[in-house]
Amino acid sequence: MPARYAIICGNGRFPILALEAARRQGDEVVAFGIKEEADASIESLATRTYWISLGALSKLIDTLHKEGISEVMMAGQVKHASIFSAIVPDWRLLKLLGKLATKNTDSLIGVVVDELKSEGIELVASTRLLTSLLATEGPMGRRKPSKEETANIEYGRSIANIIAGQDIGQSVAIADQACVAVEAMEGTDEMLRRAASLVNGKELTLVKVSRRRKHLLFDVPVTGPTTIDVMRECKAKVLAVDAGRTLLLDKDALLAAADAAGIVVVGFAPLE
Repeated sequence: MPARYAIICGNGRFPILALEAARRQGDEVVAFGIKEEADASIESLATRTYWISLGALSKLIDTLHKEGISEVMMAGQVKHASIFSAIVPDWRLLKLLGKLATKNTDSLIGVVVDELKSEGIELVASTRLLTSLLATEGPMGRRKPSKEETANIEYGRSIANIIAGQDIGQSVAIADQACVAVEAMEGTDEMLRRAASLVNGKELTLVKVSRRRKHLLFDVPVTGPTTIDVMRECKAKVLAVDAGRTLLLDKDALLAAADAAGIVVVGFAPLE
């Protein structure tokens, strides 16, 4: 029997791929496109589409009840800067925000998840439809990391897990076992470009980790072919990610592009 659920769609390829997978399975999916983020093409892939603004929590919950939907997943990025600058909270979200001691991404999404649960709506794993795209352990392309690159990866993972644990970002750029740049609200691509401007042509290692949580409900690390394009631009030669918790969107194209550029793509068991 086909499943019935909703997908809250942010930007990028993630929601498109999730909706395509749902259609292949014959599922009935209601899409909620975030006006400031989602691509209009989601309308052709979902059973029905509603457009909502960041902060319109009451409309989301009321529409889910109207549709009789009790399972929701989040797919796609919402730029962290948008959360803090473009969001206009409705009365329900405003009430929740007043309870927060800190307004980082974890806290903001966490109170929304709790509010959904109180309304009988469960948030399910973002990766449920795309498990085949999760990173695996070990080298995923042709090239393996050298001894020097492995040292950069190990150092980078120790730093990245600290910043991820503090809900600052998920990625760091490393050169010669030194941390060149830390990701914050600007995102991975801009962090890499900033790093490249600081190292005078030295090769960079990009390390991306999952946050220190057991679930994959939201803010799942994602990378795709565009990341490889930026890495080539910035002379980054290694991409290291958490296996089983990082989505490689358009995985075959990503690995083909990495192989063509001589870039290592490697997965590691997440640090607990």
